Amino acid sequence: MVDAQDDPALLLRDFVNTLNVEDAADEFATPAALAGWLAGRRLVPAGATATDLDLATAVTLREGLREAWSAHHGPRPADLPADLPDDLEDALAALPLRLTLAGASPGLVPVDPSATPAAALARLAAAIMNAVAAGTWPRLKVCQEDTCRWAFLDTSKNRSRTWCSMSVCGNRTKTRAYRARRRN
Repeated sequence: MVDAQDDPALLLRDFVNTLNVEDAADEFATPAALAGWLAGRRLVPAGATATDLDLATAVTLREGLREAWSAHHGPRPADLPADLPDDLEDALAALPLRLTLAGASPGLVPVDPSATPAAALARLAAAIMNAVAAGTWPRLKVCQEDTCRWAFLDTSKNRSRTWCSMSVCGNRTKTRAYRARRRN
């Protein structure tokens, strides 16, 4: 089994899923909670301290990715939505990343290799490009059920998966459509 530390798409999916839209449960309720989540993914050492700015950057990045992945439904790769918030671009621009040619292939790495939450968020941003390079970026999607918006990796052969779970969100959507047709 591949875990999130080895697969950039799974790491990004887990990051976006730190907010359960349906229950309004946010794993990043405080800077300490953010630091704990990053430590749990070995992106910072245990005991690292996050700031309010780190938390704001993480939330902006998380919700920006959720919106970007909403464009990944369809037979062809789509452009990112035109209405992505400006603060997402600002947050990405502020992350301390640099290009390196060291290693097997070029990559993005934090400017400051220290194990700070800001460097960990830069590693998450670098995971975006790693997912693009791995071909998994367009397979990262969010559930099209408006009350859910859970992130998932579409592993279907034809890349047509719409919901995080057919048995829950797919069933809800289809039941609502059936009931609406019956009313008319």
